[in-house]
Amino acid sequence: MEFVSDRVSYTVLRGRWCYTSFLNMHAPSEKKSDDSKDSCCNELEQVSDHFPKYRMKILLGDLNAKLGRENIFNPTIGNNSQR
Repeated sequence: MEFVSDRVSYTVLRGRWCYTSFLNMHAPSEKKSDDSKDSCCNELEQVSDHFPKYRMKILLGDLNAKLGRENIFNPTIGNNSQR
């Protein structure tokens, strides 16, 4: 495991026919500044570009996605919680 920063790391596994790169990222939350979000994405892009294009890359980690928070889904979410 190689640590690029406190938010981005990677490891490379050698398979029988190919290498696979696993990129791990912990993205900043929405409350952080736009500069910190942009720098984190730039770091990930630099690490990804470091590997050959033909190599399989798998992105893992906490990307702080917020699912089901849109108002359109409230009736669906509310119905499931009553069961």
